Amino acid sequence: MTKSKFRFPLKPTKNPNSSKPPRRSSLAQGDRSSQRNKTAKPLLRLFLVWGALVISTIGLASKLYYLQIVNPLIRYEQAPKEGKRLTQIAQDQQTTKLRFYIPRRQIVDRQQNVLATDRITYTLYVHPYLFKRNSQPVPAREIAEKLADIIDDKTAEELEEIFAKKDRGIRLAGDLPESVKEKIAALQIDGLDLNQNYTRFYPHKEMAAEVTGYVNLDSSRIPQAGVEYTQNKLLERKPISWKIKRSFSQEKAVFHPGSLERSQQLFNFDDLRLQLTIDLRLQQIARNALKEQMEEYKAKRGTVIVMDVRDGAIAALVSEPTYDPNTYYKYNIELFKNWAITDLYEPGSTFKPINIALALDAGVISPQDTFNDTGEIKIKDAVVRNHDFTKKGARGKMSLAKILQHSSNVGMIKIMQRMEPLDYYRDLQKLGVEDKLEFDIPGYTTGRLKNEVEFSVREIEPATTAFGQGFSLTPLKLIQLHAALANEGKLITPHVVRGLSDYKGYLHYFQPPNSKQVFSAETARTVLEMMETVVEEGSGYAAQIPGYRIAGKTGTSQKAIDQGGYDETAKITSFVSMFPVEAPRYAVLAVVDEPQGEHTYGSTVAAPIVGSVIKGIINIEGIPPSEQPSKAEANP
Repeated sequence: MTKSKFRFPLKPTKNPNSSKPPRRSSLAQGDRSSQRNKTAKPLLRLFLVWGALVISTIGLASKLYYLQIVNPLIRYEQAPKEGKRLTQIAQDQQTTKLRFYIPRRQIVDRQQNVLATDRITYTLYVHPYLFKRNSQPVPAREIAEKLADIIDDKTAEELEEIFAKKDRGIRLAGDLPESVKEKIAALQIDGLDLNQNYTRFYPHKEMAAEVTGYVNLDSSRIPQAGVEYTQNKLLERKPISWKIKRSFSQEKAVFHPGSLERSQQLFNFDDLRLQLTIDLRLQQIARNALKEQMEEYKAKRGTVIVMDVRDGAIAALVSEPTYDPNTYYKYNIELFKNWAITDLYEPGSTFKPINIALALDAGVISPQDTFNDTGEIKIKDAVVRNHDFTKKGARGKMSLAKILQHSSNVGMIKIMQRMEPLDYYRDLQKLGVEDKLEFDIPGYTTGRLKNEVEFSVREIEPATTAFGQGFSLTPLKLIQLHAALANEGKLITPHVVRGLSDYKGYLHYFQPPNSKQVFSAETARTVLEMMETVVEEGSGYAAQIPGYRIAGKTGTSQKAIDQGGYDETAKITSFVSMFPVEAPRYAVLAVVDEPQGEHTYGSTVAAPIVGSVIKGIINIEGIPPSEQPSKAEANP
């Protein structure tokens, strides 16, 4: 039987007894799954696109908020104030204020001489790799030689060595004036950069440094020391600004100054200056006289103060050694304080006239009283002698004037023994020895007295205080007390600031002086006349000026040491004077610390300084000779 070549698939036969539906083929199921996957993929893509758009929108909105509100290309250091409207914030972003450099007010003396002013200076940077002229290289040696002639603080060889070490960014000099800038610019050499700065300039250098102080050279321009520090509010002018519009292009601010009117403040610049009571001419005379004596006696330091007894105006305030405020960074920080107001010392015999005034006012002595000077006196276990006891011995009966003339310690002890120690102590307190003195220069140190109980119980304490030891004060306080004797007993607050004045000298601001009565006018005149005999007949002879009535008192005291007691090898010499006696105007004090040599006393070291200063005052002020002759001239 022949087999057929064609085969046909057999249809499945349905089982009549089976109730289950026939199974679908696996091929049909795969087609449907594939179809579902094809439908899901577009939806996933759609969600991804929408998600990306939402995230982008949020990011864009955040960026816009950051740029418009938080940081509009120019960073705000502080967040907008709470409750500030968006329109105001937007306005702030669209406008800005240009702040102009405002110079500090000048400081001038009482004659309108400029003591401190602002000026433009330059800092020189050199870049040796760029040394060229008209595109042609210039040898470093040539430039070093030219700059050495201009700058003056370095030789050509030193400059050439500096150029060889570094080829760019060398800070060669700072604080160069306009004249130096012009000379450097005239060289026409590439690689020399001049940066403009504003600095404080003191044309008279160290002449008034103790009073003016200085201002830092860096960008902070912080005032330091002197009236620069204490009078900063008067020296700083009100800031001036110019409000203009701005926009931003490629993250750079673009300003439109023509869009808004300029502030009229730009054209209303005041010409007020801080005027001091210091007289530069007298300041120079005092400094020269002090330096001459310090050099002769190889002294450690010294000070001179000249005070107008009528209103407390300080006409001269000199301390040596001192510094140049233009180059303050070259000096020891100790020189920046004015030791005449910061350092305490025991005044010695210069305080004896003050003690006599206290005793006269207390009524325990009279101007006609005499005291027996025994040359030495025993106080409990201590023996106190006169400074010249080994040579002069006991002087016997002495008047108050003679006690001052010979600076008798024994005489002063016997005078002050008539006062109750507690009354004596409280009278010293009334003089303000321990009180804070408001002065125009920072750093005033209050004086020191012994404890009240100690002073009252120990007999040696009022005894040593009687001749100016056992307590301490500043030179400024001492001259204030002596000025009260010359001002009919009125204690005037000293000051160096006169006020704000214009260029014509008219004052626009000043503080009136204040005073209090510490001695009776009669007592003050009596003691002043006694002090006149010290100059005419006693230890103050070096301050005599023919034709003028001058009162004074010398002082020579041992230096107290921190461990207690005194340094036998160190002393402080001083002399205080008032003149003219018939109508006092000035008090002058000179203090010289640790002069060297055998004959170092207030009469030999300090008195000649005061004499030179008084001569200077007479010439400057044109003070005529006294119509009434001095007692020495009246009774030759």
